[in-house]
Amino acid sequence: MSQESELTNEQNGDQPAEPVVTSEAQALRDQLAKAQAQAAEYLDSWRRATADLSNARKRMQREAEEYRATAAVRVLEKLLPVSDDVNRAFENLPPDQVARDWVNGFRMIQHKLDQLLESEGVAVIPTAGQVFDPALHYAVTHEEADGYTEGQIIGEVARGFTLGERVLRPSMVRVAK
Repeated sequence: MSQESELTNEQNGDQPAEPVVTSEAQALRDQLAKAQAQAAEYLDSWRRATADLSNARKRMQREAEEYRATAAVRVLEKLLPVSDDVNRAFENLPPDQVARDWVNGFRMIQHKLDQLLESEGVAVIPTAGQVFDPALHYAVTHEEADGYTEGQIIGEVARGFTLGERVLRPSMVRVAK
């Protein structure tokens, strides 16, 4: 009879009757809604996990770069006293030894060491005729000196070095009073 009533309703131009929602169909709709909500939750969790992984990779890369830079600075700081010692040896070289082959060999070593420091971005802090700057210089003494204005550097006791904007070691200087 229900088929006959649907046919007569359709023949009369009436809209078909709303299908009756059974409890089984409602249960399936509820399951579908729960599954869609769970899928959305899983998708959100996946997106968060992907973003967390990406951030962790970036942080690890940044930390590795900082570690390499710190390690390079430590090595360069250890090379500076060696460079100082080599320069001091040449400053105190007896005049009768200047033309010896072994001295020329050590000059080549000094030149290579200076080139290595320069290639890594290490620069000597200028002091000659400069005004004392506490960010770049360390005052060993303050002395009266003719021909110099107050605060002007008289002489350099030990060279200072920078690596980019970072001071590896300040220049040790004598400053005019």
